Amino acid sequence: MSEKIASTDYPIHELLAQRWSPYEFEDRPVSEADLCSLFEAARWAASSYNEQPWSYIIATKDNPKQFAKLLSCLVDANQIWAKNAPAIALGIVKLKFTHNNQDNRCAIHDLGLASANLVVEAMARGIYVHQMGGILPDKARDLFNIPDGFEAWTGMAIGYHGNAIALPDAMKERDSIPRQRKPLPQFVFSENWGNPSPLVQK
Repeated sequence: MSEKIASTDYPIHELLAQRWSPYEFEDRPVSEADLCSLFEAARWAASSYNEQPWSYIIATKDNPKQFAKLLSCLVDANQIWAKNAPAIALGIVKLKFTHNNQDNRCAIHDLGLASANLVVEAMARGIYVHQMGGILPDKARDLFNIPDGFEAWTGMAIGYHGNAIALPDAMKERDSIPRQRKPLPQFVFSENWGNPSPLVQK
């Protein structure tokens, strides 16, 4: 499914090893059934108090007007490549709990969990998702009438990995280089901050 399999230090599920975020997308649609399954996976994510503080706004190229509207909520650098994807979406977060109207400090974390579920379900179907922080939240609020207490937080492009010839060379190069990650001792600690846990010491 992917030519950029993660080189892991410990075994992980193959879908996680295969997951990456391409800039290049093939010019073919993702079926409505597959898109619904992606958001169904997001629906069943864990969340604090089962608040489910996430919402998504999606547009596909089947509706060019809506697609252009949603695309305009991405920063220019992301529009360059995301316009080639057959579907794009915004992740919206509700910042307060419904049951007491207090700040939900887990809300953004929980949106991330929902989107992670979506991404893994996508990989199981041979679909790639490129998430992005480069969006225009205020423009999204205006164009989509997002109410107070909710905020557009992330964007995502959804589709099949392809070969976008018109992309800038830097983006093509990034799609071709091996994936890199920090080693576990740099972020799994015990006893004191910065002290690698014996679990991950080799």
